[in-house]
Amino acid sequence: MSGTSRGRPPTSKDVARVAGVAQSTVSYVMSGKRPISEKTRRLVQDAIDELTYQPNAGARALASHRTNIIALVVPFRSSVSAHGLMAFAEEIALASRAHDHDVLLVTADEGPEGLRRVAGRALCDALVVMEVATHDARTEVVRSLSLPTMFIGLPADAEDLHCIDFDFEAGAELLLRALHAGGNTEVHVLGWGADTEERDINYVPRVRRRVHDVAAELDLDLHWHVSPHGAAGATDFVAAVAAAAAARPPGLLLLHNLSAAETALRNAGWRPGVDVDVVALAPDADVEALEVPLTSVSTQPRDVSRQAMDWLFALLEHDAPGEQRRVPGVLTDRGTVRPRP
Repeated sequence: MSGTSRGRPPTSKDVARVAGVAQSTVSYVMSGKRPISEKTRRLVQDAIDELTYQPNAGARALASHRTNIIALVVPFRSSVSAHGLMAFAEEIALASRAHDHDVLLVTADEGPEGLRRVAGRALCDALVVMEVATHDARTEVVRSLSLPTMFIGLPADAEDLHCIDFDFEAGAELLLRALHAGGNTEVHVLGWGADTEERDINYVPRVRRRVHDVAAELDLDLHWHVSPHGAAGATDFVAAVAAAAAARPPGLLLLHNLSAAETALRNAGWRPGVDVDVVALAPDADVEALEVPLTSVSTQPRDVSRQAMDWLFALLEHDAPGEQRRVPGVLTDRGTVRPRP
């Protein structure tokens, strides 16, 4: 009988017995630290499969000095916040599994103490930090840690840190120039809510600065609306646009609240691309879920996450100096900016 007795989990000793090799040979096959013949490797693998053997995680961590865990530090402040971050989390989990790692999700809003807790208990091999503020106290903690750390976001103080993010500034500029090319001389922006502004999330002031700079360059009459999440905020935004409209409604740039804004526009009797020019800076999935998909630049949460993880796993093998990378955006024309009259 090749199995184990009394239903206990199989051990490497059991694998060695079934394969007819030394226990050290099993260890070498699994670690790859010594060359093993293909015949012997096959015997060991067959025994592993037969016994459904899984190496003890604690023992493996002690032997390799690795936990095979990536900690994802991403505060979920609300259900809305969680929904918007799940595309990132899913891609990070998939990339981790492809590298034989699991993900420890750290969702409490602990700030620097959360990083110290996770690193101090040796719970992971590396950190991914999200919801990055412009002035983020976690940057100094990361500089004191020996763990490879990836920021998805660009804090103001990014020196010596590994940071990656979508190029929000260039994406917003593409959309503003598309509205201008359509003949719009006035643009209203549905910005993020006051809570997001107050948290100083890094991409908010980045987009604000670029939008105002490009509007000044193009001589656009720009109006930025800070709006709460939900239907009421979008309705107020459309009402403000309607009050400003003369013969031709101004162009609209949506940064969030897309579905609520679409409903408010429909209630006002305006169809994107027919009665009013509308563009959006948002993931493709959000834009394509609308009744009238908008001309947009996708913020590419999945691509950003994949690139972040490829980079992080490279850092686990070979450390490298800090660097800041931006994932470029592409304008997708869905016909919601009318040709210049």
